[in-house]
Amino acid sequence: MKYVNTMKEFIFEDDRPFLSCHASTLALLPSGEVIAAWFGGTREKAGDVAIWLSRREVTGWTPPLKVADQADIPHWNPVLFRTTGGNLFLYYKVGTTIAEWETMVIRSADDGHTWTTPLPLVKGDKGGRGPVKNKPIVLCDGTIAAPASLEPAWDVFVDLSSDGGETWTRSEIVPLDRSVMKGSGIIQPSLWESTPGNVHMLTRSSEGHIYRSDSKDGGKSWCTAYPTDLPNNNSGIDLVKLDNGTIALIYNPTRPEEGKKKGPRTPLVIRLSQDNGITWENEFLLDEGEKQYSYPAIVAGGLNLYVTYTWKRERIAFWKITLSDLA
Repeated sequence: MKYVNTMKEFIFEDDRPFLSCHASTLALLPSGEVIAAWFGGTREKAGDVAIWLSRREVTGWTPPLKVADQADIPHWNPVLFRTTGGNLFLYYKVGTTIAEWETMVIRSADDGHTWTTPLPLVKGDKGGRGPVKNKPIVLCDGTIAAPASLEPAWDVFVDLSSDGGETWTRSEIVPLDRSVMKGSGIIQPSLWESTPGNVHMLTRSSEGHIYRSDSKDGGKSWCTAYPTDLPNNNSGIDLVKLDNGTIALIYNPTRPEEGKKKGPRTPLVIRLSQDNGITWENEFLLDEGEKQYSYPAIVAGGLNLYVTYTWKRERIAFWKITLSDLA
């Protein structure tokens, strides 16, 4: 696979209606438009942090629009997901602390022009059901699989829905041998399905490596998570499986220095795998330099990759990248 065409732009410039922004998400619409969301406010964890939205139309990105806001309560980690039936979901967390997160969801039947009233994804839940950072996927049997995790436990699981996202059933916690770990564990998985029922995840970890786990029963149970050769700086990653089976992974290829819990959030790259995530090649540099380029999101349409990520906590960057499978 080769990168044959690229385009980079910012969703908004310095005239943004918030001081800081982070944790973007995006979805590709049937019209060819792209819709993106993120959280923005004074700073992460501040009471004025809300969920903002923009869409890329023919003339460019629309001005940021606030779509979810509860007074004096921080908002976190939006996740956009469009079903094959045409329902667009926007999941996000609310809560003063991560341990008290509640997952809320709003829906749109017109690709993000109007939204329903926010409702809890799972009534009574505290800690965060449903997608924690990265998008759900639809399995071959129609089940929606949402990559989830819990903090401060630093455990990973998958939420499964067989009725189009109306109700959810938790998988088992992904087993983890903590006796060989120095840090907290694993969080924020990203999913793909290789063959019917065989589901895989890569996760952020505290160990300097991206971790992996595999399921043979559609995400209900998982093997003990294990480290890959891919470095991880204890920050977010994402991936997408293309129609031709290629997996595109976006991440910071750095590790924490000795004695530190987190590594540099620069550079930010894409790498490709054509053997179900065993080996990775064709590195493409998205950004590097001072400050951070982090918390990426990636989706695909045909051989086109669409990417957003945090740019210095000041903007959200967007790329469209075209791949070719011709030698």
